[in-house]
Order: sequence, then C-alpha cells, then structure tokens
Amino acid sequence: MDPSRAFVTNVKRLIVKVGTAVVTRADGRLAVGRLGALCEQLKELNSQGYEIVLVTSGAVGLGRQRLRYRKLVNSSLADLQNPQVELDGKACAAVGQSSFMALYDTLFSQLDVTSAQLLVTDTDFKNASFRKQLSETVKSLLALKVIPIFNENDAISTRRAPYEDSSGIFWDNDSLAGLLALELKADLLVLLSDVEGLYSGPPSDPNSKLIHTYVKEKHQGEITFGDKSRLGRGGMTAKVNAAVCAAYAGVPVVITSGYATDNIIKVLQGKHIGTLFHQDAHLWTSVKEIGARELAVAAQDCSRRLQAMHSEDRRKILLDIADALEANESLIKVENEADVAAAQDAGYEKSLISRLSLKPGKISGLAKSIRVLADMEDPIGHVLKRTELANELILEKTSCPLGVLLVVFESRPDALVQIAALAIRSGNGLLLKGGKEAKRSNAILHRVITSAIPNNIGDKLIGLVASREDIPDLLKLDDVIDLVIPRGSNKLVSQIKNSTKIPVLGHADGICHVYVDKSANVDMAKLIALDAKIDYPAACNAMETLLVHKDLSSNGLLNELIVELQQEGVTLYGGPRASSLLNIPEIHSFHHEYNSMACTIEIVDDVQAAIDHIHQHGSSHTDCIVTENHEVAEIFLHGVDSAAVFHNASTRFCDGARFGLGAEVGISTSRIHARGPVGVEGLLTTRWTLRGSGQVVDGDKGVVYSHKDLSL
Repeated sequence: MDPSRAFVTNVKRLIVKVGTAVVTRADGRLAVGRLGALCEQLKELNSQGYEIVLVTSGAVGLGRQRLRYRKLVNSSLADLQNPQVELDGKACAAVGQSSFMALYDTLFSQLDVTSAQLLVTDTDFKNASFRKQLSETVKSLLALKVIPIFNENDAISTRRAPYEDSSGIFWDNDSLAGLLALELKADLLVLLSDVEGLYSGPPSDPNSKLIHTYVKEKHQGEITFGDKSRLGRGGMTAKVNAAVCAAYAGVPVVITSGYATDNIIKVLQGKHIGTLFHQDAHLWTSVKEIGARELAVAAQDCSRRLQAMHSEDRRKILLDIADALEANESLIKVENEADVAAAQDAGYEKSLISRLSLKPGKISGLAKSIRVLADMEDPIGHVLKRTELANELILEKTSCPLGVLLVVFESRPDALVQIAALAIRSGNGLLLKGGKEAKRSNAILHRVITSAIPNNIGDKLIGLVASREDIPDLLKLDDVIDLVIPRGSNKLVSQIKNSTKIPVLGHADGICHVYVDKSANVDMAKLIALDAKIDYPAACNAMETLLVHKDLSSNGLLNELIVELQQEGVTLYGGPRASSLLNIPEIHSFHHEYNSMACTIEIVDDVQAAIDHIHQHGSSHTDCIVTENHEVAEIFLHGVDSAAVFHNASTRFCDGARFGLGAEVGISTSRIHARGPVGVEGLLTTRWTLRGSGQVVDGDKGVVYSHKDLSL
C-alpha cells in the first residue's frame, strides 16, 4: 500500500459528511438513488465493525421544496400573480429536518440498520458539560452499532452571518464535521462533494488538475476556487478549511465525490480516491508532484540569497540549527527509534540497523560539530590570488559556492545533518534523498533544520526528496544542479553515474586495508587492527581486509591478531594462503565490503605485494601500514594510490570531523575536484573578479600588461 494511504489500516471510527449538492438533484429534489447508495455503503462498513457517524446537509433545501409546494397548493390565482417572497430559511430548516430524518430512517431500516438524530448549534459546544455528554451519548450509540446522524439545527441557530461571525465555533456542516472529528476522536473524516476532490483551479477549467494529496505549504496560496456549489452554504472553500483544520489537528481527511456508489469503501481500501489531507502530507508528496525543476530552482534561489548574507549571519544560522537539534532531541529520538524498530521487523541486516540508529550522544555530537563548523573561517569570498594585470586593472580569484548539490545517501540519518550544515557553511543549495528505512528520522531532522533557516533565505534552501523514483527527473537538471554526491552501494553510485550529465563525486565501496609489516610493533598492530574493525564496523572507513607479512605467521603475531579479533566477535575469512594456514573459510572475492563484524585476512610476501593487492582488490578509499621501518612506510605511503594513506594509525581517522573539516558530505575516491573526506572546501569553486578604471582591449594596443602578483 502507498505510504500516504497506510493510515487507513488503523481506521476504526469514521465520520462521513454529505453535502447538499450530493443529496439533491439539479432541480432541487432529493437524489434518492445517491442517498440509497450512501446508506448501503454505510451499512457495509457498519457490518465490518467500523463505527460510523454521519453529518448531513440538505434539510433546508428539502424544507424549502416542501413549503414551496404547500404554498403553491394553498395559493389563489391572485397570489400567484404577485411577486413571490423568499421563504424563511429557519422555517425551511424546521420542516426539512423531520422529513429528511424520516427518509434516512426508512432507508436504513430497509438495510436493518438503526440510526439516531442529533441536532446541534455552535453555542452548544461552548458548554463543557454538553460536549462531555455528547461524547458519551455517541459512544453509547456506536457501541450499539447505531449510526448517529448530525445536522446543524438551523431552525433555532441565532447566527445570521455564519462566515462573518468570528465568535462561531463552527459555521456550516463542513466545519461541524471537522469539529466532531476532533471531539469524537475520529480516525478519519470523509467529506463527500459533487466533484472528485480538490482541483488546482475551478473543476470546469480543463487546465485544472485533481490534487491527490494536499500540501499546505504548497497549495494554500496556489489554488483558485471556482463558484461554490449550487446549493448549501459551504462549497469547496468551506470543505478545504474544515479539512485543513482537522488534518493538522491529527485527523486525516479525504474529500471525494459522493456521486460514486463506492468511494467511501475505496478510501478505506487505501485507493487513491479524491484529495487527502494529512498532517504528514509534506513528507509523502513526491518531487514530481511538487516539480523537480521547481524544487531545484527554489534551492538555487535560496542559495543565492544565502551567499549574499553577511558572514556572521550565515554563522548564526548554523548555531541556531545546533540549538534546534538539541532542543528537539527527544522528538528526534522517538522518530529514529520507530525507524529502527521497523527495520528490525523488516529483517534488515544488523549493519544497516547500526548505521540507522542515532545512538546516545549522537545528537549532541552533531550539534558540537556544527558549532565547530560555524566557528571556522568563512570560506565564501576568500581571495585566493590577486594579480595586477595592468596599471589600475586588478584581478582577483575568489572562492564561491558550487550552487546546488544533490546528495543521495542510504540509511544514515546523521549524514543528513552533516551534509546540511556543510551546504549552509559553503553557501550551497541542497536537495537530499535519504534511504526509505530512515524516512521518519530524515523527515524530523529536515523539519528541525529548516525551521532554523530565516525567512529572508527560505526553508526551500534544503529540499527533502520523497522517493528514489523521483531521482531520474532531478538527474536531468544539469542546468540547475551542479554536483551529485551519492553515498551508498556500488550499484547506486554506478546507476547515478550512468544516468546524468551532472558531475558525480563519491565512492562506490569502502574496502579499506590494514597491512601489518614484519617490523610492526605487536601491541600497536593489535590496537590498530581492532580499532579499524570494531570501532564502527558499518562505516565506510572500517577495515575490511587485514594483510599480514608472511614472516609474522611463524613468530606468533599472526595468531595473536587472530585471537584478539575473534575474542571481540569478528568473523574471519581468508584468502587462499590464510584460509589454508589458519583453517578458516576461504573468501570468494577480495573485493568485498562487509560493513559488519567480519573481515578478510591474507598473507603477503612484503610491502610491494601488499601494495599490489590493494591496487588489485581495493577501492582507493583508505589504507594503512603498521610498521616501525620508516623506509618501508614511505614506500607504502607513496606507492598506494588511495584517497587516504596512513602510517601507524587506524583507518577510522579518515573522517571529515576528525580531519578538522567540521563535517563531511562523504569521502571521495574520485581524482577530479575533491578527494578523500569532502568538507567545506570540496563544495566550493572559484570565480574571477576584475576591477578596472575604464580599460578596453582594442587589440591590446593601449594595454601594457604587468601580470604582477599582489599580496592578499
């Protein structure tokens, strides 16, 4: 089932509101066929165990019809020649209510269903005792499988201008239905209309499109309402107002057509019927519905405003984000725990669940790293080179943001925070697509972060992409998006590289090696190998292959390393030489990233053999040598062609925060633009600024070039 319709599985209590335009025909008479179909749907749902509350309009229209007929019957010829006086609406309501209820009672009785009438006014709801008694009465009726039928008691209502009376609790049967949904703690409100749902413009306009999911932030100012329905007081405007009020208070709402004979049942089956209003709708709406280009252009516009800000103002945004994360830590924890529980129930691997979990202290650690980033020197507008081209003609090369980044990452919600902070520090717009398994975590983190972005920049600076299916549209926008950074599986990175003209930065695998040379310090080798593997096995900089000099197999160090790893719970696999010597399972391929408490061991002849192994089977990520022989160390450091090469230090140090970059968007194994942990500098490019005093080229006749370097 579509996630946006998954809520229907938890629906028990349902409120259905049917409008005047549904219960009457074009000539004003009752649409008995539609009413019968409605009652049949409610009967079916009632028998399935749903608790049904009906809110109905139409009494005034029915009363008006009957009174007109009665007046016509009792009129003389002279009366008919006089101008007809409009009938009193309250009298119409009084007559219509009893007739309308009698009709419902007859229809439900034919279906062996009992109904009950409840007439209310808005002033009733100002009384707390009334509201309590109302809830108790409805609860008793529902327990008896009776369908309560509500209607506003227009016959005695004291309000004359329902849309102008700001003191009113509800103003029509649409807002009454919304109020009852909250009072009676309903699980769903269905508003039946004479059209399929909410349209982007008047339904009669061929350019209008049905809105399947209403997103307040997007649609509130964009929808053009047509004329209200021919009958009744509300119309679509009233329905939308009631739906927004109920939905953002926690009750999902669907506006759909009451002309169809089974739309309520279809809604409860999770089908895309009508327009859905839900407080989490902004998390479900796909980029396609919002528009991939619109999302990217909005991020671009916001980034340009961000670049123009004073340095201290950009710094304050980061500090506000850090504060917001800490202030909302408990809420973030709840959403993250829900993701972790769902992942466990779905049977995901432990390595993924480990990356997914925001462990204790993680939020405070992220906030701290953001503050470190905020206190770093402003990278934007930094003059890198200053040259006098000619007299009074000065050229400057300065740092500037790339523009708009698209970052696709899997399972690690903490990555969202780091990437967003780096984008803001570097003045870039950002589009984020996280793994579906971290959907709730990413959503709350995105909400917290964007809430700290000032209005003069706009929260669309950082856009959250809803579905991986939306990525292809974004990858086509090479005129707006400037860099794609995929963080995930080899398959994901390869797919993105093959699907876009936009430059791609990142790494496909993190197959990191630790080579223990024959001259290694025993205790140091143990510490480094253990840390590189068990400190965070799911990280891309964790050791996946341990290479050991052949001489260590005879002096006991190899066995000590094996014992240490196994005691920590690491599962060992061997290459051809190690598996034979150590009697452990042989690995099928050295090019394997475990991301878990497992690793490969192989024996090599010397440092050059280790280098050759790394080049053949590694991923150019991070590789380490443990040795006391500095000459051998230099051979390794200069010989291994990886983004990061270490001597006597754990591979886990390959990290933007540990490198002092504040944070990282990822670790790049590319050779163009940025390599290794990519921090702020990797998200910048350069631009040229030339300041002159009226110079022209004119074939270089009057220009005397000096090309003199100037101090910065």
